Parts: sequence; C-alpha cells; structure tokens
Amino acid sequence: MWKTFRLTPEENLQIATKAWSDFAATIPLIRSFSYGNNFPPEYPIYAGPPIRYHFFFFMIVGLLEKLGIPLDLALNSLSTLGFFLLLSAIYLVGKTIFRSKAIGIISTVLFLFNGSFAYLEFFKNNPPSLKTISDIIENRNFSSFGPYDGRIVSAFWNLNVYTNQRHLALAYSLFILLLILIYKYSTKLKVFNWYKSFILGFFLGLTPFLHFSVFVMSGVSLLIFLIIFPKIRIKIFTAGTIALLLAIPQYLYMGQSEVAVKFFKPGYLIENLSLFNFIKYWFLNLGLTTLLAPIGFLLATKEQRKILLPFLAFFLIGNLFQFTPDMPTNHKFFNLFLIGVNFFTALFLYKTYTKNALGKVSVTIVFPFLILSGIIDFFPIVNDRYITIQDIPNNKVAKFIAENTPKDSVFLNSSYLYNPASIAGRKIYMGWPYFAWSAGYDTNARKEKMKKFFKPNNLTTLCNQLIKEDIDFIEINNRTGLEDIEINDQFFENNFIDIYKSEASYTKIYDVKKSCQSNIY
Repeated sequence: MWKTFRLTPEENLQIATKAWSDFAATIPLIRSFSYGNNFPPEYPIYAGPPIRYHFFFFMIVGLLEKLGIPLDLALNSLSTLGFFLLLSAIYLVGKTIFRSKAIGIISTVLFLFNGSFAYLEFFKNNPPSLKTISDIIENRNFSSFGPYDGRIVSAFWNLNVYTNQRHLALAYSLFILLLILIYKYSTKLKVFNWYKSFILGFFLGLTPFLHFSVFVMSGVSLLIFLIIFPKIRIKIFTAGTIALLLAIPQYLYMGQSEVAVKFFKPGYLIENLSLFNFIKYWFLNLGLTTLLAPIGFLLATKEQRKILLPFLAFFLIGNLFQFTPDMPTNHKFFNLFLIGVNFFTALFLYKTYTKNALGKVSVTIVFPFLILSGIIDFFPIVNDRYITIQDIPNNKVAKFIAENTPKDSVFLNSSYLYNPASIAGRKIYMGWPYFAWSAGYDTNARKEKMKKFFKPNNLTTLCNQLIKEDIDFIEINNRTGLEDIEINDQFFENNFIDIYKSEASYTKIYDVKKSCQSNIY
C-alpha cells in the first residue's frame, strides 16, 4: 500500500504508474470530504446527481485527513488494515471450518500469489535461461493484462486489484467473517440468539455504501444459507430482513444507472462464446485449481462442502449477468469465487502432502506452479515507477481554490485527470468519462453540454445554462485542454470576471455568479 501511494517530503502526491489511473478518481473522492463539503454525497468528478459509487471507505479517509492526519497515512493505514483483515479471515476459514492451521496458511498463500497460467505469457517473452530469476525480479510488466492487452488471462488476479481498489479487501473480509459466523452458528445453535441475529443484520445493512457488489453477494449467500442451514433458518431470515430494510434507502439514494445495460449477458469477457472457449478461458485463468479444487471438494466433509455453494453462485452470476455498463467490473464476483475455491485446493494439497512420501513429492512439484504467476506479477508492483502530482502546498491553482472558493463549489473543468479543483476538494462538472460512465452516469450527454458551454454563442443563454447546472466557477487551462472539446478562450476573457489568472500555469478561473448577475432570466 505504501509502495503505490505516498506523500513526498516536499508535500506532493507520489502515485505508482499502475495505480495512477484509478487514483484519478480516488483522490477527488477523498478530498471532497477532507477539503470540500460533500454532504449529501455526490460523485465529485460528476457533480450534480447523488453518488452512485460506494464511498464510505474513502469518506472515512477524508475525515481522517480533515482531522490532520496526512493523506498517505490515513489512506494506507486503512488499506493495510482492510488487507490484513482479509488475510486473517482467509486463515480463519482454514483454521475453523477446515480445522487446520496449515490449510489456513496455504489458502492465504494461494490468495496472495494467483495460480493462473499467466506465467506462460511471461516465458514467451522471457524464455527460461540462467537469467530467469533476475528476469522475474527485475520484471516491470504484468504477464497478462486481459482484456486490456488482448490476452486471455485476466488483469484482475494480481495484487494490483487491491492496491488500486483500496476498499475491496475490507469488504471481502467482512463477507468471509459473515461466512465463518453462519457456519459456527449452524454447529452451535444456542450461540446464535436473537440478539446476535439483529446485530448481524444491522452491520450487514450498513455495507452497501462500503461496497454494493459485496453486499449483493452477501444477500445471495444468505439465501443459500436459508436452504442449507435449516436449523437456523428463521434467524438468518431475520438478519437478512433487517439488512434489506437498512439497505433499501441506500439503494434508492444511489439510484439506477442512466446508461442502458443488457442485464443477461452470458460469457463475461469470453470472445466467441462456446463450451470450448468457456473451458479454455477459465482453465487459463484459474490454472491447476480447476483440476485440484474439485478433488479437494470430494475430500471435504459434508459440512465443509456447503461453504462452496455461495462461491459457486458468484461464478455463475458473474458469467451470466452484467450489472454495470463496464463488464470487466464483474471481476469482483470472480475474485471472491477464487478465494472460496482456494480453500478446497488447499485441502487437497494438505491431505496429499500428509498422506505419504509420494504425496509429499507430488505437492512439492505441483505447488510452485500454483503460485508462479503470482510471484512473477508481484514484482511489477515492487518495481513500479512513480508519477508526482503537485499537492496543495505546491500547486498554486489548487491552493488558491482551496483558500478562496466555497467548499461546496462546482467547477466547469478544462482538464479531466487530477484537475486542481479536484485536488482542492471541489466538485468538477465531469472528470475522466470512464469513471462516471462505469458508475452509470450518462457521460455522453454531459460531454455535449460541455462542448456548448466552452464554445458558446450567446452570453445570456450560457449564463442561464451554467446557473441551471449549479456551476459556480469556470477553470480554463490553455495548455491541457479537453479531448474533442474546443474552448473559446476569448469569449470568456471578454465576458466573464476572472478571480485568478496565472501565465505560469496557463490557468484562468472565472466566477460565474459575478459574471452572470445581469445576464440571466
């Protein structure tokens, strides 16, 4: 976590290149709570409608920074805690459900170092030789980053997922703890009293704002638990009902996607879907786990087998349905599915190793191939370079905005990524479109509005449009500019009152309300 994000001694933001893109949405979200006023919450890179992105984790980080804790300490500490809780939860499943500390440790290692066949792609570019170890240690690129690099093996198996999506590990850890609790309650019926049922439902009902997808997966799991654990069915139903009642207002606040999504879309990212391509895709992505986990399932007890059912449901859901405009985001179902499957792979490895000498030899040979891709893909994170973003003390535009504009201001922005208004905690009209689009906002319609705003025909018309959209300031940077959007700089120079002008940074900021006082109807 500290390797991918930190503050420099000069008080600038230093972000690893592999996290730089995602953090262009993360930093504005955090800063909207620490330096801005984002209540009720809106997506700070798509000002106006209620937020459609689970924000709670980043709100806590923002409030910690607001209290005076440095941003890197606030974000990295919570991220580390969430990841530690996830590792601990995985270990606890092995220890409590599979009754083996060794299975807990093996499951944790399998999680940390993915077992896909991505290493085949690595060795295509780096044939085995005496330099192989140094090639791995010095590696800067992920072996496979599908679908973005055209390869089959997914980008979402390596630890980059957790260094970029900082809230994901905490959400997963809470789900696995729910799994452990339900399993324990199913074996110790007297322990699961009504009080605990209400408490469980209450905390589960608070999770949609933390991670909505994981909340949905928790709900699916409760439905499965209702079937497979009949002795505690009423209490599970009670917990689920309480969780649902608490979650409904959160869902209604976030609202439905403005972008049309084809709900039933089988095949996930598999091109030319067929049975053969389906098997090929998942065999390459899951590696030897596709062979070993089923054997582990057969070796498990009846009660242990039951815990696989929710994870299998996630695999089916992720392969059949699309919930957001961006299909790759279904990876959240598969990451959690793989955690569950790894328990049975670990069980197979443990039982085989402890059986006899042949078993020990077999596991010793097989195990490296279950973690090789993860080891290779660990070093691109270790060896990553940094991009430095000037933070408020050194960014004169952001500093001016932070000190001279209301905290709930909305800026019509002339750059998408790491806009100075975003760094200062203010909301911008639209950041990089992918982020807002994937959350369900109609970025195409908003982009058309931005084109008209930046190349206006009439001052009165423009002023009325800006006021209607609750835009307070216009930020124009003649050097960066926006893709496919032309800015009539002279029009704003002639008709708008500037509150900031810097030739050094090529930036001008205009006050909409002061400029439009006599030009609205």
